[in-house]
Formats: sequence, structure tokens, C-alpha cells
Amino acid sequence: MNLLQHKTEALLQRAGVNIGGDAPTDIRVHDKRLYARVIAHGSLGLGEAYMDGWWDSDDLDGFLFRILSAQVDQQVGGFDDAWLWLKAKLVNLQRGRRAFVIGERHYDLGNDLFQAMLGKRLVYSCGYWDNAANLDDAQEAKLDLVCRKLELKSGMRVLDIGCGWGEALKFAAERYGVSGVGITVSHEQAEFARDLCRGLPVEIRVQDYREINERFDRSWSIGMFEHVGVKNYRTYFEVKRRCLADDGLALLHCIGSNVSTNHTDPWIAKYIFPNSMLPSAEQIAAAREDLFVIEDWHNFGSDYDRTLMAWRANFDAAWPRLREKYGERFRRMWRFYLSASAAVFRARRDQLWQIVLSPHGAPGGYRAPR
Repeated sequence: MNLLQHKTEALLQRAGVNIGGDAPTDIRVHDKRLYARVIAHGSLGLGEAYMDGWWDSDDLDGFLFRILSAQVDQQVGGFDDAWLWLKAKLVNLQRGRRAFVIGERHYDLGNDLFQAMLGKRLVYSCGYWDNAANLDDAQEAKLDLVCRKLELKSGMRVLDIGCGWGEALKFAAERYGVSGVGITVSHEQAEFARDLCRGLPVEIRVQDYREINERFDRSWSIGMFEHVGVKNYRTYFEVKRRCLADDGLALLHCIGSNVSTNHTDPWIAKYIFPNSMLPSAEQIAAAREDLFVIEDWHNFGSDYDRTLMAWRANFDAAWPRLREKYGERFRRMWRFYLSASAAVFRARRDQLWQIVLSPHGAPGGYRAPR
């Protein structure tokens, strides 16, 4: 046994994981180059090695949960993370042409993939499982929760910053009688959303949020703020305020980190969400100062574990018809992404926040529905 293998085994044992063991969360190593790759590159090395078929686990999300809970990931790698930190310091990764990279690299992968994975509605964000028994019910409950928190009424005009495939605006227009504008940086999403919302008072645009200068009664972002970047948080809230009526309400639905940083995990940055990052509570609170009153801050991050596992089950079930287009390496990459993300929320390393904001404070106070 070489030194790198010995070090890797020792780290894994801290998480209750064995190499070649019988437990579902143990791993099987198929290529001994794994050890050097993981020690040198941390999560990037682990994820790439899984994509290349160098290791397997019967319970992938369970294995990753053990690693994250024991903070083993913080004992390896380092260079790739440091490079991302430096790059984010020197360059605004989410401005100008770079703001559209996420659309091209991720959201334009193919509507067939997302339709297979996301369920009845193409809602690519955490469901609300409080009284839901399945993914479709959880997503509908989430959309209705957003509408109720914003106190939507017929005739209101709504801005959806990062509208995805248009499901939230469609839901609000049909159930609550509102009109709205949705913006996205994905041409694939925009085309789908226009078809989805045909016949409804909804306009879909491919547009950078910084270009918007219109007034709306209500505003929301659902799963978009993760692509804004800390250098642009203040600008984002300034745009949100500029476009909101003085007596309006805004909602921010986003993943949040327990710690402040300026970049995402190296594997996620390379393969899943380029130029993305998760905000901390401190970063959000500072960026909205003197622009908004925080009326409500709701955390239901544990629901994301269940949402991601439902997405993975849908993806696995649909794989026979997706295989020819996407290939085996993509399958392993996508399963690693969904499994690792579920593990992160299960370990409570990341959270899911819904934050309700008002420009001057709701008269008489605000009572948040749940």
C-alpha cells in the first residue's frame, strides 16, 4: 500500500467508509490512480474519477453524505479552490457576455433532459414538501407558497427574474389572474416558456436582469440568485428596487451557504454551473441594506434533499431513452451532481431560503404564510 492510498483510507475511515467493504456506503476502487487524484484535487478529482469509472458505491448519495458530514472534503485538494477564489477576485464572472455562459452550458443542454427529470412541471428549484406526497405536489405547493407570500391579486403585474421554462408565471397567471414579464439567459428556456404561456398575459425575454427598467407590483427570483455573483449582489437588489412599486413585495428563493465565499465548488464550476456561487446570509443582508426591509426569512433546506432524490429517480427511469444522445460519461456526471447535491443538503452544509422583502416595511406588519 502506497502513502497516498494509506492517507485516503485513513480519511475515509473517519467518515465510516471502507474501500472494498460490504456496506452500501463503502466504495469499490477500479483504478488506483484515484488516490493521487483525490488527494491533489479534492472534490474535482473525486467527481472526475467517478465520471471516468475509477470508483463506485452502491449508495452514492449516502457515501457522499458521510464524507461531507465528517468534513473529509476539507482535508484534501486546495489548489483548485484557491484558483477559483483568485479568479473571482480579479474578474466579474457574471457580467456582460459571461452572464450568458450558464444558459449555454447548463440550461441549454436539452429540454428533453429537464422534462424527463423535473416531473409534471419544469420547475428547477426546491419543492415544498410540508404536505406533499410526491414531487409534482411539492412543486405546486412551492409555487402556491410564493404566490401567497407575495399576496398576489388579480390585475397585478409581476416580474420573474430568471423565469426558467415559465412555469411560475403560468401558474400565477392561471391561478391568481396576474400578468407578467419573465427573463432568462437561456434561448432554449425562452422558446419553451413562450409556448407554455401562449394565450396568457405573459411576456418572455432573453435578457440580462440589469437591463430592466420598468415598474411591477410584485417581483420574484426562484433559483436564479445563485448565478448573480457577490460582486453583483448590490446591483441585483438595486434593479429589484428600481422595478418594484413603493407598496410592492419581492421574494428571493435561493440556495444559501453557511459561510461567505466568492465561488462555488471546483467540480460544480467545471461541469455543472460555471460562474456560479452560493450567497451567505451575511452577503444577502448587506447587499439589500437601505433598499429593502426583510419581512420574512424562511429556511426549508432539508426539502431539497428529497427534491434532488426525486429528480435522480426520474433521471434514472428516463435514461434508456436519453442514453444515445447523452452517453455514459454524462450519466455518471449527472448522477454525481444530483447525489452530491442531495448529500450537501442532508448534511445541512447548504440551505434553501425564501426571503420576502418590501421597500419600506409592510404597513401594519407582514404575516408570512407557511
